[in-house]
Amino acid sequence: MIKKKLGVLFIITLTMLLLGSGNLAALSPVYANNTVHTDSFLLTLQKLLETESELQGSLAGISIRDREAGELLFENMADVRLAPASNMKLFTAAAALQILGEDYSFITEVYGDGKVEKGTLKGNLYIKGNGDTSLSPENLDKLAQNLKKDGISVIEGDIVADDSWYDQEPYSVDLAWSDTTTYYGAPVSALTLSPNKEYDAGTVLLHLRPSDEIGESIEIDSEPNTNELKIINNAITVKEENKNTIKVGKKYNSKEVIIEGELPINTKVVKEWVPIDDPTSYTLDIFRQSLEKQGIKVTGEAFKGTTPQLASLLTTHKSIPLSELLVPFMKLSNNTIAETLVKEMGVVRLGEGSFEKGLIALTDELETLSVPTSNMLIRDGSGVSPIDLVTANDITLLLYSIQKQGWFPTFMTSLPISGEEDRLVGGTLRNRLNSENTKGKVYAKTGTLSAVSSLSGYVESKNGKEYIFSILFNHLVDEEEGKIIEDKIIELLASY
Repeated sequence: MIKKKLGVLFIITLTMLLLGSGNLAALSPVYANNTVHTDSFLLTLQKLLETESELQGSLAGISIRDREAGELLFENMADVRLAPASNMKLFTAAAALQILGEDYSFITEVYGDGKVEKGTLKGNLYIKGNGDTSLSPENLDKLAQNLKKDGISVIEGDIVADDSWYDQEPYSVDLAWSDTTTYYGAPVSALTLSPNKEYDAGTVLLHLRPSDEIGESIEIDSEPNTNELKIINNAITVKEENKNTIKVGKKYNSKEVIIEGELPINTKVVKEWVPIDDPTSYTLDIFRQSLEKQGIKVTGEAFKGTTPQLASLLTTHKSIPLSELLVPFMKLSNNTIAETLVKEMGVVRLGEGSFEKGLIALTDELETLSVPTSNMLIRDGSGVSPIDLVTANDITLLLYSIQKQGWFPTFMTSLPISGEEDRLVGGTLRNRLNSENTKGKVYAKTGTLSAVSSLSGYVESKNGKEYIFSILFNHLVDEEEGKIIEDKIIELLASY
């Protein structure tokens, strides 16, 4: 990694890479006075910069700080507002840790509004959600088991799902309608469900397998099995030399999921997550199934509503703490967790579980962390909005400032780690930056939108020096090429 401050030649050459142009008049690059003493570094970087063409016409904000002192070592367009994509989650995670705390948990409650007589609840049963994105079918089974242990075998009334902890706006303001048909665009609800421990709340996990015979329809299992999804299977099993052409398409504002294409007979299980349009009804459906498994009979209907104030609490489920939830949130870049945390911060700080109040709470908290927000435009907590606008210097300032917080080790642990193959360790960096100089030494958040690529975090150099960096590429023709350039920059940085 760079041992001293960056010199003039480094700045000029890097500027050519970042703008993809030899015209330097448009820039006022900022650099330190000391020069880098390693000629080989400058020559290597200059060769890299001369061969890059993918940044022609793009915008590149880059900020590099000394991790210990916080001193800015290099800036390129570092005070220009750019879309951060999922680097926005760095702000959300920091604010959530500050407002909610590492040990914060979400409670799912079950109430009854009648007396229990001889094993019969003479009234309605209510399941009330309070924002638990880690709630699982197994947790619902446990709630049903608790009711059974308490002697309840009949519900002489209805089952009611209560999601009133948050408002009824399921999507952040700029989410594209086409994204609502993808797992990363699943709706937010105070009562939602995750199919497994990656906690993609409001989704169902499909397992696709070839059949035993060529020409037959493929086999599909859903986890969990719910009436809130209608699967149309048009996919067939083909010879092993054929290509996998499976496509899973979710219709907009519909329960229908259409699966088409061909799956070679020797293919292992293919996993696909699909969103549910109504997470509250989805959770209610699975809870009803949990009651049935326990032999608890329900005489009434199942629908959404609000828990009466005089209802009696029967049993609860406590979620994993925020410190554990941050791992899939950050490492796997979970949008639904991000937006749920925004609403929860709104409840805790301003008494309202809405995006509007949550974003006010988030920005206010950033100010207390010594990160000014007057020049930012924050539209959501996940970064899915293309008009979230922050600067590279904003991000490196945040990453420097939060190091003094007691919860910082939890924050650091949640970041993807370069080259670590375990999905819940390496996360979105598990297949990147895995050279001898960078494997396990880069803790950073990735980000991707159409025409946007970003990478911000911490890196330890070959000589043990540590740096904070933020790279924001906007207006790219191919965002995947941006990631290649990001990796090249960090590999060079780490090698000196």
